[in-house]
Amino acid sequence: MSSTVLPQLNAPRAIPAAIRHEMLFFNGFRLVQALVYIGLAFAPAQIRGVSLESLQFALLVTLPYLLFAVAALALTRRCVPYAKATVSIWLVVDIAAAVLALSAIDYSRIGIAMMLAVNLGVGALILSLRFASFFAALATLGLLGHALLVQASGSGERSLLESALFGLAYFSITTLCHVLSRQLRASEALAEQRSTDLANLSQVNELIIRRMKTGVLLVDDANRIHQINESAWMLLGNPSAEQRDLGRLAPELSRRLYHWMTSGKLDETATQLADGVPEVVPRFSRLAPNDDSLVLIFLDDTSLVSRRAEELTLSSLGRLSASIAHEIRNPLAAIRYSAQLLAESEKMDAADQRMVEIINNHCVRLNEIIENILQLSRRERSRPETLDLGRWAQGFVDEYKQGNDIGNDTLRVVVGGPTAVAALADPQQLQQVAWNLVQNALRYGRMPGEPARVIVIVRTGEHGEPILEVTDRGPGIAPKVAAQIFEPFYTTHEYGTGLGLYLARQMAEANQASLEYVRVAGGGSCFRLVLTPAQMGRMAGEAAVN
Repeated sequence: MSSTVLPQLNAPRAIPAAIRHEMLFFNGFRLVQALVYIGLAFAPAQIRGVSLESLQFALLVTLPYLLFAVAALALTRRCVPYAKATVSIWLVVDIAAAVLALSAIDYSRIGIAMMLAVNLGVGALILSLRFASFFAALATLGLLGHALLVQASGSGERSLLESALFGLAYFSITTLCHVLSRQLRASEALAEQRSTDLANLSQVNELIIRRMKTGVLLVDDANRIHQINESAWMLLGNPSAEQRDLGRLAPELSRRLYHWMTSGKLDETATQLADGVPEVVPRFSRLAPNDDSLVLIFLDDTSLVSRRAEELTLSSLGRLSASIAHEIRNPLAAIRYSAQLLAESEKMDAADQRMVEIINNHCVRLNEIIENILQLSRRERSRPETLDLGRWAQGFVDEYKQGNDIGNDTLRVVVGGPTAVAALADPQQLQQVAWNLVQNALRYGRMPGEPARVIVIVRTGEHGEPILEVTDRGPGIAPKVAAQIFEPFYTTHEYGTGLGLYLARQMAEANQASLEYVRVAGGGSCFRLVLTPAQMGRMAGEAAVN
């Protein structure tokens, strides 16, 4: 973290481009100003109208000022980081040069004083109002001092009044330029902020469109694709970047677009735009009203719509089933209790006892259905713990054998490797998943006339992930059936509910695990539960805390 933040903290502040331009203009004007001073000093007598008393003094003032102007212009870029200090020094030199030029070239005092106003105004764009006023006062004092010297020598009468008026003009110009500068800086900052916000908003919009599940294309009136997002690219069969002609890329979509533009009618039937991609329902919209030059095409994936509808159906069905299950539980308990009382009667013959047994068996089956439905509706949150998966599996098998009579069937645990297999999972939910898998294996995983042989295997995967497998040596599951066994309410048994494996996968996913069916070579079935390693879960928890 420090390696990325410290360079940003130590980086110099960015200098606004406006200050660089203002300093460049300042130095360019100073160079012109110095050339004007030299021109006034060396002007022919018939042009200036009066004789220059001391040419040597004029040269001593104007030539060094010209050299200073050239040096300042050449060093502008290097002086930009120290703009305020540099401009302050420049203004001191400008004021001193202007006052000395007034003394050397007195006949052009009005022009020299007016040019100095430009220096002060440009300086006020960069400096604060206090410093700008200070230099305006300094220039005014210089002009007044020069005027007093002129009056003391008796060579002028209006110089003092002119200097005072110029001083007033200096203060007005510096104040006005400073105020305008502040407004200009505020406007530039606001424009830059708006530009940044627009750029960020544009990036967000582009990201949203690119990540949308709905395909989006922008097509012009020449049937050429200008923009396409990831979903549309996949729904069109992952075409190359050079393929931009909609007619060649998706003829059916191009035909529907033409039909919509000419007739205004939308064909809402699903269609497949390429091999191996889901069917879509195209929708069209003009980018601007009454303008067919650009058209937006939206491709709605029908599989996503069907999945959302299925989720809503399951959610509604779960709530409805839970409410019905609660109502069924009480009369079911009464029926079962009554059947148990009948079974205790000594006057019942064998046929009646068989009927009571049937009632009890169906009550047990119906109670299992109710428990599964209630479990589906509760969806309790997982509380993961670090488990020794081998020790947990052995305890689970022992507990299962104690609570269930498995008869001649065999159920055992095999732990692969000498080291302990650590996993992160909710023990109660993991027990429900394993109980469901073992129950199915003992019930269906047997060959005709043979006992079931079920093995709970604990091992470590290729990438170090903990794995719990429940295998049997039965006939296995047909591929067509295996593709649907995890769907809710799907069952091939006359007494099945179709919720066991669905609930098992849901609880596995709640524990960041995956449950899948693996066909065993030579016959049999394997349900593989890939869990989260304990170390990975701990690292994720620490990252969440930090």
